[in-house]
Amino acid sequence: MDKKIVFFDIDGTLIDEETHLIPNSTKEALKNLKANGNLAFINTGRPIFEITDYIRSFDFDGYICGCGTYIEFNNEVLFYKSLGNKLSLELAKDIKLFNLEGILEGRYDIYFDKIENIKNSNVLRIMEQHKREGFFTGSTLDDQSMDVDKLVIFCNESSNFLGFYNKYKNVFDFIKRSDNFYELVPNGYSKASGIKFIIDYLNIPLENTYAIGDSTNDLSMLQYVENSIAMGNSNPEIFDLVSYKTTSVNDNGIYNALKHYNLI
Repeated sequence: MDKKIVFFDIDGTLIDEETHLIPNSTKEALKNLKANGNLAFINTGRPIFEITDYIRSFDFDGYICGCGTYIEFNNEVLFYKSLGNKLSLELAKDIKLFNLEGILEGRYDIYFDKIENIKNSNVLRIMEQHKREGFFTGSTLDDQSMDVDKLVIFCNESSNFLGFYNKYKNVFDFIKRSDNFYELVPNGYSKASGIKFIIDYLNIPLENTYAIGDSTNDLSMLQYVENSIAMGNSNPEIFDLVSYKTTSVNDNGIYNALKHYNLI
């Protein structure tokens, strides 16, 4: 298969994190990319539950969600792996036991602590974003039926992060997103594992792969593909680890990157 395939992160890459919109130049770039016979895939840490109708309206060929735990192509689910109810409940209990704050993310729902227990401003911000985007359900960490795919945790001065880490270090890859903020993905799964699955499935050679991201949780996919692109607004830690640095999300970053590689 001679098609090129491009994998896009969402937050900070396709979508501006302040306006929560996709810039017009990005819309044009996506349209031209597909018109030229190439494939466009979302590759995100978000679970599929957080893929809004707004994102779907841009007609992506497929979705790799939850850092490789869910893979969809042409509206068909090709792969899905959850943590199971038992482990999900244990995680919810231990988030409280080790004085952490967390969000458990699944295919069918997202779980926050009860609002009166939330102190971290980032957790409250994410909750408000979910309400704004229309997929907040009010489900809490006390839900006994939960079955999630991955999670994020936030530490504070009273957290026993080391205790939590030692308990789960052989179960999860702890991706440090910023000070006191970690994304936990089950071992063996990543944005890179999702790419491997889909290019094997579609028989696309590695040299025809491109990925665009802005954060440390994009590193696995950026280091896996042949052509890696960092947004200008990226975490500076990733600039030296990619093939090309484009401009920021609101400065035609996607358009300029795809133009640079003659994809549009």
